[in-house]
Amino acid sequence: MPTQTVTQITTLGGQAIPYTLIRSRRRSIGLQIGQHGLRISAPLHTPLSHIDSVLQQKAGWITKKLAQWQDKKSLTLDWSLDSTYPLLGEPWRIALKPTGEIAMAQSFDHEPPQPLVIALTPRQIEIFVMSWYQQQAIDCFQQRIELYAPKLNLTTPPFRLSQAKTRWGSCNSRGFITLNWRLIQLPLHLVDYVVAHELAHLIEMNHSKAFWAVVEKVCPGYRVVRRELKEYG
Repeated sequence: MPTQTVTQITTLGGQAIPYTLIRSRRRSIGLQIGQHGLRISAPLHTPLSHIDSVLQQKAGWITKKLAQWQDKKSLTLDWSLDSTYPLLGEPWRIALKPTGEIAMAQSFDHEPPQPLVIALTPRQIEIFVMSWYQQQAIDCFQQRIELYAPKLNLTTPPFRLSQAKTRWGSCNSRGFITLNWRLIQLPLHLVDYVVAHELAHLIEMNHSKAFWAVVEKVCPGYRVVRRELKEYG
């Protein structure tokens, strides 16, 4: 029997909570909360009454996590000419050069963008903006790595951009760093924290006290910054 996916609703703490129920040949019930809400993975023939019992037992945890996701600052982009695109925490927009070419220009709240008399499809806008983002990310991340690596007595490691949906960065045992391109949308001090975090893994491949001591060498007060980073989804 193939995997079955349906939408269900339960009531937790007096609040109606929709969730996606995925039935498969798995042996146990699993709960996951993310940007698309609550997902339940369950064995094929598990009664709904049992699933609801599990949800009631986890009601406090579920409602807390859902609330946290609702409070996260969205980085979702809208591919249109009048949209703004954050770069290092500041809004930018598509503008028209005197030559007739399009470019990215910083947007100011007191200066509403002028309408552009050009025709671009959402796909064309996406390609243009994503190319801009990736070049900005490569330049910025390279610069920040070169700034912080010597502070930890490290040679500048190679890095690449990722499109991961759940991780800002990673580091492997070969000394290769991966940084999420979406970081370029965030304020610079958050970029610096992630860079410091991954560089620290070149010294301590864990999250021990020794690891956090390394992070603190180049990112004092990292705990505050780490909490701020968690506000973004």
